[in-house]
Amino acid sequence: MAKLVSKVYGDALFETALEGDKIDALYEEALALVPILKEHPELLELLGNPQIVKEEKSQIIHQVFDRRVAEELMGFLAIIVEKGRQRDMLPIFEYFIQRVKEYKKIGSAYVTSAVELTGGQKASLEKKLLETTPYVEFEMHYDTDPSLLGGLVIRIGDHVVDSSIKTRLYELKKELSALQLA
Repeated sequence: MAKLVSKVYGDALFETALEGDKIDALYEEALALVPILKEHPELLELLGNPQIVKEEKSQIIHQVFDRRVAEELMGFLAIIVEKGRQRDMLPIFEYFIQRVKEYKKIGSAYVTSAVELTGGQKASLEKKLLETTPYVEFEMHYDTDPSLLGGLVIRIGDHVVDSSIKTRLYELKKELSALQLA
């Protein structure tokens, strides 16, 4: 249910941004707003308190965000509170950010290697990913896992490319154990 709510409201914010030619501005504001909401869960708890009436919640939203965010975003926040969806505020903005990234063809790549990659290796890898995917930009996330022994595991969305030595050894072991000696 929460996923449906975040999609409906996130799509509405996206369409508003698209119609008003404010994709970049609202995207930047949403990017700034998400960490604030995560760092201050008490705000969402306060807005979710059933003992506080909607008018007071709306006043709180205006006191906190008025003149700090775009008018469209301020109106959107007011609608979220009016509809009683303040509990879903964080997932809504996360969905919106993801939707804008898709629209702008910004991908997120999660790369795990056995050892820390050098700057040149990272640049080369990003260049290769840009050439072989429909994305025009990547947010790169690097991690190390010595148990891979060598190679890389690259995850972009639902797609995983595993060229690690650990996986190759596992597959070789499966093949060898399946062989029947005559």
